[in-house]
Amino acid sequence: MRKLRIRGVKYCPKSHRYQIHTGLQHSIIRPTQPNCLPLDNATLPQKLKEVGYSTHMVGKWHLGFYRKECMPTKRGFDTFFGSLLGSGDYYTHYKCDSPGMCGYDLYENDNAAWDYDNGIYSTQMYTQRVQQILASHDPRKPIFLYIAYQAVHSPLQAPGRYFEHYRSIININRRRYAAMLSCLDEAINNVTLALKTYGFYNNSIIIYSSDNGGQPTAGGSNWPLRGSKGTYWEGGIRAIGFVHSPLLKNKGTVCKELVHITDWYPTLISLAEGQIDENIQLDGYDVWETISEGLRSPRVDILHNIDPIYTKAKNGSWAAGYGIWNTAIQSAIRVQHWKLLTGNPGYSDWVPPQSFSNLGPNRWHNERITLSTSKSLWLFNITADPYERVDLSHRYPGIVKQLLRRLSQFNKTAVPVRYPPKDPRSNPRLNGGVWGPWYKEEYKKKKPSKNKAEKKQKKSKTKKKQQKAVLGKPANLAR
Repeated sequence: MRKLRIRGVKYCPKSHRYQIHTGLQHSIIRPTQPNCLPLDNATLPQKLKEVGYSTHMVGKWHLGFYRKECMPTKRGFDTFFGSLLGSGDYYTHYKCDSPGMCGYDLYENDNAAWDYDNGIYSTQMYTQRVQQILASHDPRKPIFLYIAYQAVHSPLQAPGRYFEHYRSIININRRRYAAMLSCLDEAINNVTLALKTYGFYNNSIIIYSSDNGGQPTAGGSNWPLRGSKGTYWEGGIRAIGFVHSPLLKNKGTVCKELVHITDWYPTLISLAEGQIDENIQLDGYDVWETISEGLRSPRVDILHNIDPIYTKAKNGSWAAGYGIWNTAIQSAIRVQHWKLLTGNPGYSDWVPPQSFSNLGPNRWHNERITLSTSKSLWLFNITADPYERVDLSHRYPGIVKQLLRRLSQFNKTAVPVRYPPKDPRSNPRLNGGVWGPWYKEEYKKKKPSKNKAEKKQKKSKTKKKQQKAVLGKPANLAR
């Protein structure tokens, strides 16, 4: 298995680093920001190309695009067909970030894909492109295929025929969500059939994974877990997935070991017999033996995140963190069975499934939980209590201190947050109505006009004369 050559893989090409090591620890990359995954972060497709893989991406990018160097084709992919933003209309492929900031978002490599857009629902359109890629590729040559479906992200849209099985679901959002998921299930099946049809399947590893929890107000459900997308509760950060391959030793098993998204990078590079530079600090581990053979995970902890600029908890303090950590800061860490949260972890309700809601087609209900206004720190045994109902922070202060120290250690390695303000030059109206790269180096090095330059020169001379008059001879003492 260690010598396996991967022929077909779906995987997220994000960094092998924690957010605190990329500067992306706050929120998401907005389309109007001059921001992207740092260019010095080697991506998975870049490393796989080094060992002879053909690399292709279909679907949602959402790693920034303000410069051409940030585009998928500059980050390791031979081809790219999909969207640059985090969401958009499934049929028209338009997206409004705010009033007056709207544009088209479908790309073929580095250009708007006007000629390839037939108004097809994106899940089906992306599947068709995957089938075309496999049909034209020699199965004897290694290929890395990353498919980032837009579904089931909002807006909630699906072709009409997928609603037929869900007429009994009263909640409209949940019904739409179910229809979208059925279409996605069909897409995964069609991709698998294509792998078989074109001779890839027997030597393929297929990895399917979500990236975060669901949004209950938009049809998702994390029940019985606590919280939702965008929070540090288990409902927001725990994602399910599967690994499928004829090459697996232990089939039909469930892995409950600690595995983090950063682990895919070293795991797949190792399987492909690639090399990871010794000077690169990895936050991920090779977990292939954990997944394929059921061995213990080499990972003992996960830094979920430390966000120093998120809204501070009003009641947080250094005192509440035993002088080790300021509990006003939003953070979460997992060490073996234990999970510690500080600051404002986000919306904390347990939201039951909306499938059987009798509150009306546009209503949603939840099991309300009121957080104590005096708290800014929580401790849970996630193995025994994955639903985070019993806070153990007062019962085990020693464990709390250990995890706070680990947080502090991680924080010492953090880089500054990269979250620049909105830039008006990003407006698609200035780019032919298309979302795309807009930043140019000459903006940064723009020379002042002649009049401005003359004024600046005169001002500089006046300032030097004033300094000389004030300082006189003593200024020479600086030598």
